[in-house]
Amino acid sequence: MKQDKKTWDIISISSIPLVMTLGNSMLIPVLPEIEKVLGISSFQVSMLITVYSIVAIICIPIAGYLSDHIGRKNVIIPSLIIAAIGGLLSGFAAWQMENPYWILIIGRLLQGIGAAGAAPIVMPLVGDLYSDEKEVSEGLGMIETSNTLGKVLSPILGAALAMAVWYMPFFAFPIFCFISILLMLFLVKEPQMKKDAPAFLAFLQSLKVIFKREGRWLYAVFTVGGICMFVLFGVLFYLSTMLEETYQIVGMKKGILLAIPLAALCISSYATGKVIGEEKQKMKWLTVFGIGLLTIAVISVSFSKDIYLLLTALFVSGIGIGIALPSLDALVTEGIKMEQRGSITSFYSSMRFVGVALGPPVFALLMKTSHFFMFIANGVICLLALILVLIAIKPDEEVKATWS
Repeated sequence: MKQDKKTWDIISISSIPLVMTLGNSMLIPVLPEIEKVLGISSFQVSMLITVYSIVAIICIPIAGYLSDHIGRKNVIIPSLIIAAIGGLLSGFAAWQMENPYWILIIGRLLQGIGAAGAAPIVMPLVGDLYSDEKEVSEGLGMIETSNTLGKVLSPILGAALAMAVWYMPFFAFPIFCFISILLMLFLVKEPQMKKDAPAFLAFLQSLKVIFKREGRWLYAVFTVGGICMFVLFGVLFYLSTMLEETYQIVGMKKGILLAIPLAALCISSYATGKVIGEEKQKMKWLTVFGIGLLTIAVISVSFSKDIYLLLTALFVSGIGIGIALPSLDALVTEGIKMEQRGSITSFYSSMRFVGVALGPPVFALLMKTSHFFMFIANGVICLLALILVLIAIKPDEEVKATWS
């Protein structure tokens, strides 16, 4: 019975990253259509993804602190409500207004605030619910799988909804939020915090101590997580634009093609969560392997614009990112005590949102240069991430003090 309860806990919690991913990534296949309908530039349309992430970056550390202080659910549920309101505002503006761009931006800002208080709090909540490190790793693997499942479904669902009318994805998002709210309210009972969270100044002091002691590997995990999301969302933005402008592939067909690398990411995330267990060395070397695959795939694309090579390389990239992210999640979640877990993991989530925010606009600018330069530059960034993991993440030296 207890195991059944844990299963429902993780299913309910997994709905949050699924919903938040749908809220953002459903727009990827619709961006070229929005650009045409509103008569805006590719950079302006990319800001619909970027503003969502920028406001989340600012709000995530605040949400992390609040979740340590007042409880995870007390932050997650109001945040889901705010996100739903943002979706409704965007949808109604697109439906009723002739020039809705700036209202869409405001709606996306609200969705970003909601995302900041929902998705990043999931990782510390999983860490709170399970005492066994192997169960934590498996739970985080499920969370990352749910996140990537959202990315798989997003282009297909977004394209399907947009076939009715381009702004339909905005209206669909609040429905998903409502389902997640119900699951969290009735099926998840979070454990009581072990002690009251410290006052804000004491909290800042504790963060200072943690980063001074564990900074080397924490900064590495944060940076590599951000790079993974930067490459993923940047390449998806590029692929969505190229499929429509170069190959005239639109609608469901485009959504399915965008889902191919994301499906690889989803499957590899699930498998990695099952195998990493509580071995920190395994987490490091799986991260190295995953980033290595990503680096090779991205560099290989620079030499040709062939669509089949691109899709194959993106499939391999998805596998690489899917291996790396659950390992990074486990390192940062299991390495921090419960009382600071929400705050520390919030910084990690912020860095991932930095990657999401930078990906589309940076790739929009790079697309004005050359195909070779765009991908070789990103390959170098991935290579630097690989070197950073090798040098900075040393579980036997750094992580041991935090886990003990």
